[in-house]
Amino acid sequence: MNNILEIGKYKAHISYDPEIDMFRGEFIGLNGGADFYAKDIDSLKKEAETSLKVFLDVCQEKGIQPEKTYSGKFNLRVDPELHHMIALAAKAEDVSINEWVKNRCVENLRQ
Repeated sequence: MNNILEIGKYKAHISYDPEIDMFRGEFIGLNGGADFYAKDIDSLKKEAETSLKVFLDVCQEKGIQPEKTYSGKFNLRVDPELHHMIALAAKAEDVSINEWVKNRCVENLRQ
C-alpha cells in the first residue's frame, strides 16, 4: 500500500504537509493518537519508532489496550445503480452481496 509505514505489527499513514515542509505520520488502529513529523524518510522512521514506543509505554502504565477493536460491521451507502450492479454480480457468482463485496475488498487489498 502506498503511504503506509510499518513498524513491527503497527502501520502508520504517511503524508506530506507543504505548510510546514515536513512529512507527517499517524498510526492507524490505535486507541489514541500517535503521530510524528520529520523532514526526511530516515528521520521519519526514527520518529515513528519513538512515538509508538511512548504511546505503548503509556498504554501499559495505564492498563489501556493500545489497539482499537472492530465489530466487523459498517454501513456503506452507494448509488442505487451501483447497488443493482453489485446485486447482479453477486447473484451471478451465487454469493450474497456481503460476501461479494468482502471478496472484492480482499482481492484489492492483496494487490
